[in-house]
Amino acid sequence: MGTPRSAHRATLLNDGTVLVEGGTDENGSPLVAAELYDPSTGQFAPTGSLQSPRYRHTATLLVNGNVLVTGGANTIGILVTAELYQ
Repeated sequence: MGTPRSAHRATLLNDGTVLVEGGTDENGSPLVAAELYDPSTGQFAPTGSLQSPRYRHTATLLVNGNVLVTGGANTIGILVTAELYQ
């Protein structure tokens, strides 16, 4: 993984790659960074970031291939927001 993290989510995408998004870094700071893992190569690659830093959120693959990211927390507190990761 390019960015060590915990309390993140990993979502299996339709093309077989895995989207790893959000979480906290080694200092406990929430992340906006996202990466794609390709199991065929065993490699991680950076991809577009989340709009808001968040950890302990949910990530749901939608029928159209987008990922709905909801809730979680950041340094301010509990989040009641959602974003669409395309």
